[in-house]
Amino acid sequence: MARRVPDESDFRARPGKRSSRPRSKQRPEHADAVTGFVTGVDRGRYTLLVGNHGRAGERTADGPGDGAGDERTVLAMKARELGRTRIVCGDRVDLVGDVTGDDGSLARIVRIQDRSSVLRRTADDTDPYERVIVANADQLVVVTALAEPEPRTRMIDRCVVAAYDAGMDVLLCLTKADLADPGPLRALYEPLGVSVVVTRRAPDGLAPDGWAIEPLDAVRAALAGRTSVFVGHSGVGKSTLVNALVPDAQRATGHVNDVTGRGRHTSTSAVALRLPGGGWVIDTPGVRSFGLAHVQVDHLLRAFEDLDAVAADCPRGCTHLDDAPDCALDEWVEASPDDETRAARAARLESFRRVLASRTGAA
Repeated sequence: MARRVPDESDFRARPGKRSSRPRSKQRPEHADAVTGFVTGVDRGRYTLLVGNHGRAGERTADGPGDGAGDERTVLAMKARELGRTRIVCGDRVDLVGDVTGDDGSLARIVRIQDRSSVLRRTADDTDPYERVIVANADQLVVVTALAEPEPRTRMIDRCVVAAYDAGMDVLLCLTKADLADPGPLRALYEPLGVSVVVTRRAPDGLAPDGWAIEPLDAVRAALAGRTSVFVGHSGVGKSTLVNALVPDAQRATGHVNDVTGRGRHTSTSAVALRLPGGGWVIDTPGVRSFGLAHVQVDHLLRAFEDLDAVAADCPRGCTHLDDAPDCALDEWVEASPDDETRAARAARLESFRRVLASRTGAA
């Protein structure tokens, strides 16, 4: 075969600097975009529900949602124009492209809708980098074991601070009540307006899922119709509880190390799961720390409602730290009517001051 000789049809002129059209800064409006609900994130790919997925009035691929109709799972990637903006579980986003959900299809996320709430944490109290955990959640469920591992009230306090700063309600879920008395923790947090539910493991063979809740309906009632994010240390039974609430969740469960008293991470990424009867649960990986560098210092005291009311009598400019003169918080502890109350108040004040000192860098 003779070698083809190029001719004028092969010529491709490259426009010069003067003749080339400058790149427009305008971006398409994507008026045909549909709404998706982010249920999972995995290495740059986002799993979403498209259709009528629980909130009426939103535009879907089939028109405004009415709580019933077509619903499908769509895999998507983030559009380049979103840059470093992070998309997390609970986000409601706008999608274009192939939103059929067919095998091999891939849509594109072009917008993140306004968030009603954002739960954040940092690695520690001085880390400037904020980590967004979930978006659009109504309440934070702090899952804490009463034993194996031992409860950490400072961790609970930090979660309460982060939730209140995000405008979320707080539910304290105490697990493994078959191993320890939940009374002291209930007495510590219920007077502060924190709702408390208690769970316990059933003896082997008495429950197919290994759990008996006090009762399970009480937990479901606290979650019904709401978007709740579960947070807790590894090994507290968080994933086991999620599996009891959502039977087809199939979240991996682990055990507590007998030497360290710590659990092994079994949930490696956050995932949103629909609750039977309505509502969503967002299960997150176990955490070892909950930094509050993103919370303004003057907001810390608001999360400790009992201390906030007492601090109103402090002198102007009081730092509320250990060396603060005439701090009303110290007088409040000393004025306790009995030793038990004094110990509880002292523990609350110590927890607040540790968070405050860590956040402000005070010694």
